Amino acid sequence: MEPRPIQVKALENYKIYLKFETGEEKIYDMKMLIKKYPFYSKLKEETYFKNVKTRGCTIEWENGEDVAPELLYNDSVLIR
Repeated sequence: MEPRPIQVKALENYKIYLKFETGEEKIYDMKMLIKKYPFYSKLKEETYFKNVKTRGCTIEWENGEDVAPELLYNDSVLIR
């Protein structure tokens, strides 16, 4: 099971800053998900995209858009 995100912040260019319970800080790029899946189309709106929150073992937006925990952790780039 992947570590839980404890902090999240939307960045420029559809990137997400994540801090995990392990202390690791990573960047996750949402561009491919937004382009590929209609489920994420509302995230193209910058104001909406910025309203991301942590929820359980993942992150989520107001209308239920979320990202699989294993993608968040394994496909993000370590920054610290």
